[in-house]
Amino acid sequence: MMVRDAKAVQNEQLSTMPADLKPGAVRDIAGALNALLADVYALYLKTKNFHWHVSGPHFRDYHLLLDDHAGRSFAITDDIAERVRKIGGTTLRSIGHVNRLKRLLDNDADYVTPMDMFAELRDDNKQLIAKMRETHDLCDEYGYVATASLLENWIDEAER
Repeated sequence: MMVRDAKAVQNEQLSTMPADLKPGAVRDIAGALNALLADVYALYLKTKNFHWHVSGPHFRDYHLLLDDHAGRSFAITDDIAERVRKIGGTTLRSIGHVNRLKRLLDNDADYVTPMDMFAELRDDNKQLIAKMRETHDLCDEYGYVATASLLENWIDEAER
């Protein structure tokens, strides 16, 4: 393939874009989903950080609980990104991109008590659920039922 042909292919829209979504809807939904994806990655990494650094008399239980929570967060990342691609958008490309879009705060503290870890993750999870609801409302506004339905499942899972 010639370089100019490769560049042309790179700039093509994904051919699976739903015909009934207007370009503004694609832009808005893809933007909301990418921000949500960045938040999920941020929550995943924070949870793994806490998993790696938890200590104390309940270490084993907390360690396993945090690992399970991280796994559940990571499990939806591919689905979110694929929704973006399905409508013809582009998705996150790097850690820097994640950092620019995420709304959850990092925790780089040298030591965090287990109870503070759980309180912070609880608050982050509440914030993530609120962002999921906003994205759901946006999908409803544009009549994009498929992604709205997935968001309902993710909200339900996050509320557990």
